[in-house]
Amino acid sequence: MFKNRFFKQLFRSSLDLLPILAVVLVFQVFVIRQTLPDALGLAAGTVFIVIGLTLFVLGLEQSLFPLGEAMAYAFARKGSLFWLMVFAFCLGFGAAIAEPGLIAIGDEAAKIASQNQLLENTDIAKAAYALGLRLTVATAVGCSLVFGVLRIIRGWPCYYLVFGGYLLVAVLTPFAPQDIIGMAFDAGGIATSTITVPLVTALGVGLASAIKGRNAITDGFGLIAFAALLPTIFVLLYGIAR
Repeated sequence: MFKNRFFKQLFRSSLDLLPILAVVLVFQVFVIRQTLPDALGLAAGTVFIVIGLTLFVLGLEQSLFPLGEAMAYAFARKGSLFWLMVFAFCLGFGAAIAEPGLIAIGDEAAKIASQNQLLENTDIAKAAYALGLRLTVATAVGCSLVFGVLRIIRGWPCYYLVFGGYLLVAVLTPFAPQDIIGMAFDAGGIATSTITVPLVTALGVGLASAIKGRNAITDGFGLIAFAALLPTIFVLLYGIAR
């Protein structure tokens, strides 16, 4: 069964990657009019991407999605709001802090800040800056899941909270340092990537499915919006505080 699913997903991943390859090849050959610098390396890298994407999707289907849904369902059935909130925060914080993109961006932001003399040009100062940025974004994602879970439980409309959040972003932006604003607006996209999105989606769908009167389609989704919004607010506050 696993072998059959693997080959089916392998075919789907190949089809998903095909348009990207077609665009690159067409522009390389017909617009730039240059031969590929390393055709063999490109072919090998493409194979690795297809295999990696296939294994990643299968891993999500067999581990992260069922685990997130099962734990959300169990906490909802247990009826403990406190532990459900703690679980949601820890899940969001842990997923965001482990995001490879957030780690890379934090290190790059610290290096650029050091070059622009915004902090000391020492490894300790750069490491502290990068860690502070990562902890800020991870805390924001954790809080966003708490708000998202409360929204599902209470049945609040998603757009009220989203509109209010972006209004707060508009208010905070003029007071934030110029060097932090662009990073703040990118923070939400960085935080909602490879690891965070599957876990957050599984939590929302599982929780909405377990609560009577909630719909997995209309209520289970929307947590990603909060996970992308709150990091922007928190990073703006982080820049103002510094």
